[in-house]
Amino acid sequence: MDPKRLSSSSQQQVRLRQKRTKREWRPLEDRSCTDLPWFLLFTVFCVGMGSICGFTIVTGGAARLVFGYDSYGNTCGQRNEQIEGVRLSGLDHTDRKFVFFLDPCNIDIVQRKIKSMALCVSLCPTEELKTYQDLKRFAMVNGSELCSYELAAHRYPVLEQRTTKCPKLPVPPSKPLPVFNRCTPVDISCYARFAEAVVTFVGDNSVLHRLIAGVAASKEIIIGLCVLALFLSMILMVIIRYISAVLVWILTSLVVLGSLAGTSVLWWLYIDYRLYGNDTSSKVLKEAKEEVEVTRDSGQALLVYAVAATVFTIILLLLMLFMRKRVALTIALFHVAGKVFIHLPLLTLQPFVTFFALLLFWIYWILVLLFLGTTGNPVQNEETGLTEFRLTGPLQYLTWYHAVGLVWISEFILACQQMTVAGAVVTYYFTRDKNRLPVTPILSSVLRLVRYHLGTVAKGSFIITLVKIPRLILMYIHNQLKGKENACARCMLKTCICCLWCLEKCLNYLNQNAYAATAINSTSFCTSARDAFVILVENALRVATINAIGDFVLFLGKILIVTTTAFAGVLLLNYQRDYAEWLLPLIIVCLFSFLVAHCFLSIFEIVVDVLFLCFAIDTKYNDGTPGKEFFMDKALMEFVESSRRLERAVERGRSRVKEVASEGAEIKPMMFAPGRVRRIKKQKPGGCHILYVCPSATPNNQPKKNCRETKNNQI
Repeated sequence: MDPKRLSSSSQQQVRLRQKRTKREWRPLEDRSCTDLPWFLLFTVFCVGMGSICGFTIVTGGAARLVFGYDSYGNTCGQRNEQIEGVRLSGLDHTDRKFVFFLDPCNIDIVQRKIKSMALCVSLCPTEELKTYQDLKRFAMVNGSELCSYELAAHRYPVLEQRTTKCPKLPVPPSKPLPVFNRCTPVDISCYARFAEAVVTFVGDNSVLHRLIAGVAASKEIIIGLCVLALFLSMILMVIIRYISAVLVWILTSLVVLGSLAGTSVLWWLYIDYRLYGNDTSSKVLKEAKEEVEVTRDSGQALLVYAVAATVFTIILLLLMLFMRKRVALTIALFHVAGKVFIHLPLLTLQPFVTFFALLLFWIYWILVLLFLGTTGNPVQNEETGLTEFRLTGPLQYLTWYHAVGLVWISEFILACQQMTVAGAVVTYYFTRDKNRLPVTPILSSVLRLVRYHLGTVAKGSFIITLVKIPRLILMYIHNQLKGKENACARCMLKTCICCLWCLEKCLNYLNQNAYAATAINSTSFCTSARDAFVILVENALRVATINAIGDFVLFLGKILIVTTTAFAGVLLLNYQRDYAEWLLPLIIVCLFSFLVAHCFLSIFEIVVDVLFLCFAIDTKYNDGTPGKEFFMDKALMEFVESSRRLERAVERGRSRVKEVASEGAEIKPMMFAPGRVRRIKKQKPGGCHILYVCPSATPNNQPKKNCRETKNNQI
């Protein structure tokens, strides 16, 4: 092969590589798959999650959960095989389809399960059975034997084993569950003890019944208030751009005034103590010296608090002084974010889609977890003598694998939402003519995500999982050791949990900006995270202002929605005079309204963050000149113009200061180095002479331009 042709082709490849690596920071039409190995790894992991579900179905765990099984390992409604070492196993329960517990109220609150013996019966008792004679009559008439299989029904009243192998009297009436075929008592007071363990404020059964009755009676009002919270959240996202300026400045004023008032009160208390505390101390000194020491400590504490509050107030005022320009940027971003929701109305559906996807996955995860609880080898419980199914050996790690899947896939779904929103907002920002936006930018962003960037989302969510799982493990250890560990260990655990939580929040914010950078440049996760981090560091003060003020404004929005919904709930529930009846419905409404407001305003927060990243990129790589026109909205353009005017004013002030300083520097050689200057004498009309002091290089014919006029001919 010709070496010249080879060298020219290699040079073309180098130029092509350099062209690809150059960042244009504009949405690319020609995209490529990013982080493909991580997509393959996530796919393999999801296949493993599905394999666990298949394993539970094949080994009978799913059937035992759905159809139920007795205390001898027999699945109800099926023909069973003999289990080695377990008596009364391998029975034909084709006609016995329901699980009946001999003592359904014997609940293990710690393990959250019923400790009673379970049997497969053909019919649940619909009436209360008070005596063993009633048990015999029920078995003879309906063919459903409620005692252990080895006991004959006609001998129930006279058998000695009836106290341990027959149900506890009286037997409450029960009904089978629709899907899981368990005989459940009709009277829920049987589970009052369990309810007390879950809801600690319930003191007796009557309170529990009244609370449940209040929820049942107010279900229409609860649904209506939840719809109201949903409607208010959607409206707030659109109108927040009109009230953001008022909210921001009110918030700033309240914070400054509050800090000044708090500092003033602390100093007033300290001065009052200094003025009037001495007389009290002298009286107390005669009574006891210990009380004097306590009083002195109080005075020192007041002084420390006052000084600390003063330092905090000074720092706060300085921050407000230096960051006042960046507050205007926060207001402009909120204004543009409101426009984004007007042009992209499908963004309001993102919380519904994400919640629905998470709900489906969580239901699937819980079902598989329950399947795992009834999967494995039959093991006889040493305490109760009942047969249970447990995973042994390497199979017990399936539960841990399943737990990791809960965190990773949940974070993956949330990351997909962030990537979708970022892609749509990036398309909106970098489209100059908003009338030429795609018909459905949200769907276009979803398609780009599925086709190119699932690997990036999988990698980012896995990083969050690596931080979240240790934190959850430490929280579990802390709860298990509560009251047993010493103070040092408790402090270390809480410190580690807090540090991991902070790290998780920082990584979440960086991931979100990395997804936005990927949506712009179609780069891998690490490259996008590095580029976004550089941009954020260059605008650190702006980031701090937006996160501090913007997050608090959104928090005020959440409080506004909750309080409005709660006020409407109080008005609607006011006709129920018993406060205990509408307390629980009101709590449910407030929790739901806060959850809805958080979901919607979190989308608004993502939009603001992505807009800021686009704005920072736009101002860094464009300056408004031909060929480098800005992409930003009019509101952001006004902010840039005002910033530029302020910078020009500052530059003019600096140039004037430099001119004055240079003039002063020129005077010194005239006064102290006469050899370096010369005097020029000019005659004015009328015979008056003027003396000019000039540098040696000044032309003789231009004394007034470069020289200084002296008075009385003195230097």
